[in-house]
Amino acid sequence: MALFSSSGICFPALFLTTSKFFLVFWFLSFIQVHSEPTQDKQALLAFLSRIPHANRLRWNASDSACNWVGVGCNDNQSYVYSLRLPGVGLVGQIPANTLGRLSQLRVLSLRSNRLTGSIPSDFSNLKALRSLYLQDNRFSSEFPSAVNELTRLTRLDLSSNNFTGSIPFSVNNLTHLTGLFLQNNGFNGTLPSINPPGLVNFDVSNNRLNGSIPSTLAKFPRSSFAGNIDLCGSPLPPCTPFFPAPAPSPGVEPQPKQPHKKSRKLSKAAIIGISVGAAVALLLLLLILFFCLRRTRRQQPAKAQKPSTTTRAAAGAGPMGAAEAGTSSSKDDITGGSAGEDRNKLVFFDGGGYSFDLEDLLRASAEVLGKGSVGTSYKAVLEEGTTVVVKRLKDVVVNKKEFEQQMEVLGKIKQENVLPLRAYYFSKDEKLLVFDYLPAGSLSALLHGSRGSGRTPLDWDNRMKIALGAARGLAYLHVSGKVVHGNIKSSNILLRQENSDACVSDYGLNPLFSNTSPPNHRVAGYRAPEVLETRKVTFKSDVYSFGVLLLELLTGKAPNQSSLGEEGIDLPRWVQSVVREEWTAEVFDVELMRYHNVEEEMVQLLQIGMACVSTVPDQRPAMPDVVRMIEDMNRADTDDGLRQSSDDPSKGSDGHTPPQESRSSPPGVTP
Repeated sequence: MALFSSSGICFPALFLTTSKFFLVFWFLSFIQVHSEPTQDKQALLAFLSRIPHANRLRWNASDSACNWVGVGCNDNQSYVYSLRLPGVGLVGQIPANTLGRLSQLRVLSLRSNRLTGSIPSDFSNLKALRSLYLQDNRFSSEFPSAVNELTRLTRLDLSSNNFTGSIPFSVNNLTHLTGLFLQNNGFNGTLPSINPPGLVNFDVSNNRLNGSIPSTLAKFPRSSFAGNIDLCGSPLPPCTPFFPAPAPSPGVEPQPKQPHKKSRKLSKAAIIGISVGAAVALLLLLLILFFCLRRTRRQQPAKAQKPSTTTRAAAGAGPMGAAEAGTSSSKDDITGGSAGEDRNKLVFFDGGGYSFDLEDLLRASAEVLGKGSVGTSYKAVLEEGTTVVVKRLKDVVVNKKEFEQQMEVLGKIKQENVLPLRAYYFSKDEKLLVFDYLPAGSLSALLHGSRGSGRTPLDWDNRMKIALGAARGLAYLHVSGKVVHGNIKSSNILLRQENSDACVSDYGLNPLFSNTSPPNHRVAGYRAPEVLETRKVTFKSDVYSFGVLLLELLTGKAPNQSSLGEEGIDLPRWVQSVVREEWTAEVFDVELMRYHNVEEEMVQLLQIGMACVSTVPDQRPAMPDVVRMIEDMNRADTDDGLRQSSDDPSKGSDGHTPPQESRSSPPGVTP
């Protein structure tokens, strides 16, 4: 039976028409929601087909690009929003006309691969890009000009590559930039005045920059500029000669500088008058000097006296000077001489093996080796050719007696993996320490230095030697010396021979500084969690810092936030997150991937490092136990010196066994 409305229209017919309309609308909506980013997919397939990569990166061409590993799309899957391919074994140059076609890309991360060459010019098409992470590769061009056109960038990381040339002023085009990381490259020239309004993270350390730091960048810490020897100005020392002229003698008030006045043109008569007056004054001065010298000679006794070797006044306090610089390396002077004399001396331990005094240091040519949390280190080359390292301490709060007592403790420490203290100097204005100069440099420079041509990567065997040597040195400090290092970091691990024999330095200096702000508190990335609260360093906090050092050796990353990419966390937490969420292999330095049959050893050392960085101090192993665990690692080659002795590694050079600490078993760590 047909049903009709009062208007004569058939209800079933109207229902069918409406249903068809909604069916078409639903179909069109389905196509829009589940659309395929066809053009972006073709660009990604072109990229993958033209660049070598690891087997684990497999994109199925029959599947949607939005389902591929590392690819993220927007909500309706109409374009690729992010591309994250960290550590997937990409090798060689980025092919042109591939990634540059991803016009809607917001995030691009290609960090920790082996990409080389330059950044393609078509990257300038990525106008929507917000974050670009290219760190830990082998790019070797100048600063990529295409990047300066990406005006919406908020974070740019080009660190740990081989970029060269100058840093262009056009970086200021990136007005939305909040983080700029250019460290560990070969950039040279002067720093431009970089001043994006929102820039809060900035790092150009370990490059070849020179000149003064612009005032716009002076707000960033010293660590942002470290490793650029020719860079000066706030927050680094002022751009002045390394050894300034001596200060006036005691009791002589320095004359204040006259304000600079605008020069006025003088008449010829005035110039002649000034010249005549100056000549007369010079003549009178010479006459007075002549008569003074004659009078002095007459007052001298006829019989020549034996010259004194006790004190020689030295005015001023330059970088390595002091208010009183009278010194002698003779045994009598070192032991104090006359009890009635209050002299500041360069005091040697066991003769120190050197025969120079403080005045010799003042005359030495020198260069800055580094500026750390406890002071500045200088390489000083004396006139007779001897080379030493002089550390000029800052912010010392203890008096002379307390300083000397601590130096006596440190001067007795003798062990092959500990850099010996050769001499010290104390005055009101200057506190200096003298050490041997090790030309092979520090672990930090070797591990994080420029990766340009001529650099030899640090191989696995030498990393193991350095880890074991540093562990033995620290264990000796703890057990035999009863000394807390307090400042463990890669720049304080020196090498007696290149890529070998580690030697710890800068140890036991915390008692010289205020307890409210110990030096280790200022060392970002290495300090144990409890140091932040208690402001006191302990044997257990040393173990934590050493664990961070092991992770640094394994990952090749400096333990500061800027080196860890977009995660923005400390090194132990970054390692834990990568192990938990990605492949364990992604933790390790890409330079270690070329070595075969060492994966098990790397995992074992990773377990030791993670045990050391336990957040609970009592769960960390003691340093002798750490040494024993490293020695007990299964090595295929027993001739590399890593298992040369079953004796306690913390024994000193005298062969005596020090008293042992209580031991705790490290917690298990399964990456």
